[in-house]
Amino acid sequence: MANHKSALKRAKQNEKRAEQNKSMISRIKTFIKKFVSNIGSGDAASKFSEAQSAIQKGASKGVLHKNAASRKVSRLNKMVKSAEFK
Repeated sequence: MANHKSALKRAKQNEKRAEQNKSMISRIKTFIKKFVSNIGSGDAASKFSEAQSAIQKGASKGVLHKNAASRKVSRLNKMVKSAEFK
């Protein structure tokens, strides 16, 4: 456990940030799952935009690395394009 006042504060801040990051990652995964389940339907485009928005927001907040976010969006976009031509 932390012995200094500043270390105690830092530990509390880290716990709070970890909880926020976990929540954001869970939210992103939920949007991705909703998108994947709606790929064949006409609702896929709106679900893609929701998922893309959540992923980009996570990247801007530092929850996801910007390249990882870009890769996820690219893969989702690839799924949309392949579903359109089937």
